[in-house]
Amino acid sequence: MSNFTTRPDIRGTFGTVASTHWIASQTGMGILERGGNAFDAAVATALVLQVVEPHLNGPAGDLPAIIHVAETGETRVLCAQGVAPKGATMDHYREHFGGGLIPGSGLLATVVPGAFDGWMLMLRDHGSLEVADVMAPAIGYARDGHPMLPRVANTIAGLADFFRNEWPSSAQTWLPDDIAPTEWALFRNPDLGATWQGLVDAATGDTREARIDAARKAWSQGFVADAICDYLADAKVMDVSGTAHSAVLSRQDLAEWQASWEDTLSIDYHGWTVHKTAPWSQGPVMLQGLQILKNFDLAAMDPMGAEFVHTVTEAMKLAYADREAYYGDPDFFDIPVDALLSPEYAAERAKLIGDTASMEQRPGRIAGLEHLADDAIQRAATNFNAARGASAGEPTMAHLTEKRGDTVHIDVIDRWGNMVSATPSGGWLQSNPVIPGLGFPLNSRAQMFWLRDGLPTSLTPGARPRTTLTPSLAEKDGTRIAFGTPGGDQQDQWQLIWFLRYVHHGLSMQQGMDAPLFHTAHFQSSFYPRDAKPGELMVEPSMGEAAIDGLRARGHKVVVSEPWSIGRLTAARREADGMLTAAATPRLMQAYAVGR
Repeated sequence: MSNFTTRPDIRGTFGTVASTHWIASQTGMGILERGGNAFDAAVATALVLQVVEPHLNGPAGDLPAIIHVAETGETRVLCAQGVAPKGATMDHYREHFGGGLIPGSGLLATVVPGAFDGWMLMLRDHGSLEVADVMAPAIGYARDGHPMLPRVANTIAGLADFFRNEWPSSAQTWLPDDIAPTEWALFRNPDLGATWQGLVDAATGDTREARIDAARKAWSQGFVADAICDYLADAKVMDVSGTAHSAVLSRQDLAEWQASWEDTLSIDYHGWTVHKTAPWSQGPVMLQGLQILKNFDLAAMDPMGAEFVHTVTEAMKLAYADREAYYGDPDFFDIPVDALLSPEYAAERAKLIGDTASMEQRPGRIAGLEHLADDAIQRAATNFNAARGASAGEPTMAHLTEKRGDTVHIDVIDRWGNMVSATPSGGWLQSNPVIPGLGFPLNSRAQMFWLRDGLPTSLTPGARPRTTLTPSLAEKDGTRIAFGTPGGDQQDQWQLIWFLRYVHHGLSMQQGMDAPLFHTAHFQSSFYPRDAKPGELMVEPSMGEAAIDGLRARGHKVVVSEPWSIGRLTAARREADGMLTAAATPRLMQAYAVGR
């Protein structure tokens, strides 16, 4: 492989920030330069991303993060995934949707907003700066303007008539003077800027922690909650089901939920300890994939060749089949995590990988839970109604449709060795109408629940939807790497590929970003209309004709993507001696790593 890379590996010792937008990355770096730590910088970066990439994330979205605290040596998960409202009962949703799907947009797809409280919890417990310090850059970009990304402009233009006819509050925000903004135009969201300024003004108290908690309370019980609930009291809006619905989210839901800290899940892989989130996310799927792939000599394979792509793809099919059968909120269902992550189980799963592509959904058969495997197979074979009307919601990539949202990612390391890997999402401009006066919409994460009884992902009041959001942190001999990507169901596929090539084939961080990527859509999608495409494998053309022909010969239904169109990975590394390195994908020409 050529040593040429589209960008240099960013190197230094002071600090580094990598994110999916250059303005956000530089914002975070500015916080580090002014004496803030990695947690301060991550919060400031994230708030700016909510302004400059509103089609990918928003204040009322969701947030998982994995952090490493240098002083204590702790590595922990921040869970800011909001839960289903108390009124989100199976009976109520079945009245509207029968036994079908929860829509990918609209008010019944909404869970409790999580992102803002999560970022404030990180700031309170591990940051060093004030609310005003970390919010100032985002307030400035919302109030004074920022260059409108072409993809944001295209998304708004494609939904302009729908906004005018069905979501007038969104038209007011995204169509100033009733005109869709043009690409790179200076765009302002004054209502959002005023909302954040109001939260800064509410941050009063005798200590820094008390001031941050006051801002959190203003969100969950104060003027933000008032605006949300006053709007929802009368709102009934069109969603992708083709029918207008009202919300069940209440003041009590907003007031009672808070973000929280929990332990990571981890496994050892060729000397690396890989940390992921619990099965309320899809995070364990990467750990399962790694356990399965321990049974193959990946180092002997060409990392761009058909054998490598085939082996990794088949392993991911097996891991994702288990995701569909067994993952969910462990607070509400006894998830068999130990069994799923055991080397013995993985070795049995590895035996299922042959020389040709499987067209079957093959969740494992765990004793006493075989009915969950059977249900997953049945669901994947069901032809649910195709989405119509408003956008389905998240997730894959812009080359599929620019009306779909996606996600953002942030990796930060400071000079003390504190680290953050975070994958915020939800609250996309296409997910719900803007709340009048606040400048942002609610989320649509409830689409990941099933209206079927007895599943780990059955709709349950108070439960977390099984999200796709899945940051990563890996460590070995004093070296730690924070990494991740947007991309819905593809997140743990692209991260796995990057990590395997780094571990087994010696690709530098940026070489791994530039290398051709692939992913399968074989398993059931997490997003409305929840389709599965057995055997489908999307690869970038830079994989080469020989590899692509070899994959087709093995039975994969290969779809060749547009060049440079798969994945939005970023990563940051700290070595035992304090040397820092960071990298970001050139795809979509937005992500950037900065540092010194």
